[in-house]
Amino acid sequence: MDETPPTLTALTTYLLSKVGKAARTRLTGQLGDRGLRLWHMAVLAALADFGPHVQRDLAARLDIDPSDVVKVIDELTAAGYAERTRDPADRRRVRVTVTPAGRAALTSLTAEATAVRDTVLAPLDERERALLHDLLLRVYADLTERPDPATRR
Repeated sequence: MDETPPTLTALTTYLLSKVGKAARTRLTGQLGDRGLRLWHMAVLAALADFGPHVQRDLAARLDIDPSDVVKVIDELTAAGYAERTRDPADRRRVRVTVTPAGRAALTSLTAEATAVRDTVLAPLDERERALLHDLLLRVYADLTERPDPATRR
């Protein structure tokens, strides 16, 4: 029996938070079974989608602390999913590139994320899922264009 107060379930922000937490927990479990975290997938996706990055730029793109991105890249490099090379334009900088094994891992991780999505969104038909995705994408795009004034420093 659901004992959540109706006052909370009437709040879209509350529902987004709870559904997001459930989805993230399930996805994190899937990734954890492979010894990976969501940041690993995010870094692989950025490298696959946008090409090689200097570590500092990758940290900025993904809004990850630079020291954390170094750790993630260390782990991806150790697994053979990414490699570091000197930037030909500036030999002082190090570029990070996804490897073929990293692309294969990302394909597999994306399939696992899709399976989690399908489980979480099981009550919705395909049209409803597409509509939800489009609406969330619009909200996400707006949030990234207009940061919350409360978080500005």
